[in-house]
Amino acid sequence: MEILATPSRFSSRKQTIARHFGNAYDYDQHAHIQQQACRALLANIAHDKQDSVLEVGAGTGQMTRLLAAYIQSQHWLINELCSEQTATLQSILPTAQIAIGDAETLDFEGAHSLIISANAVQWFDNPLSFVMQSAPRLKVGGQLLFSTFTANNFLQIKTLTNQGLHYPETSEWQLALTHAGFERVVLSTQRFDLLFTTPYAVLKHMKLTGVSTNQTQSVNAQPFKWTKARLQQFERDYWQHFSATDEEGQPCVSLTYEVLIVSAFRP
Repeated sequence: MEILATPSRFSSRKQTIARHFGNAYDYDQHAHIQQQACRALLANIAHDKQDSVLEVGAGTGQMTRLLAAYIQSQHWLINELCSEQTATLQSILPTAQIAIGDAETLDFEGAHSLIISANAVQWFDNPLSFVMQSAPRLKVGGQLLFSTFTANNFLQIKTLTNQGLHYPETSEWQLALTHAGFERVVLSTQRFDLLFTTPYAVLKHMKLTGVSTNQTQSVNAQPFKWTKARLQQFERDYWQHFSATDEEGQPCVSLTYEVLIVSAFRP
């Protein structure tokens, strides 16, 4: 069974996000850090047998595939923003109910023993609202488990362009979880510094994983557009401030990912 929401019902920002990810055809080949976050989530699931699982923001199904392989559940509800992913997600879990639409506005029915989300809630208009929304959707003793990123994520891009998503501080997540009544709260971070041959290769990597430096949720409210001069300045500044050397001693540049894993239970 499917719950469909047409892109015209999305905000213009969510339409842009859906388009970026809908066009990221090689996402799984390049989203290695996101895959590691999925495996970290899998390792933190409290029980491999569930009554009902809700996955929020399934994307191409990186987390869904792991859940299908390692978790047993009587009921599956899989949410994704991009309608292009419907067939893929249905093929991974044929018995699942697929809910296409904006997770911030969809009304997910039922109570679940596990709500899980991999690398998605940072795209919410209000990421912290995910915690409050999830609490009443969990059964007593149910687990909320998700991965997102910290303010250090893509710090090089934010430093040079003043563009990027707003990532809540870890303390803000802790406070939101406490206010929502969650217990046994555990937050952990892991940092990855990836190396690329050029700053342009960094931008290409971001595009291939559905991320754009503009038209998302920027630190600077002014529209951001790449020009030839701006790109040349970006490359010069990147080399100056974020150069590194690879294992063979060759010059390169770095890009930082910092993953936040959150686990909490409804008392």
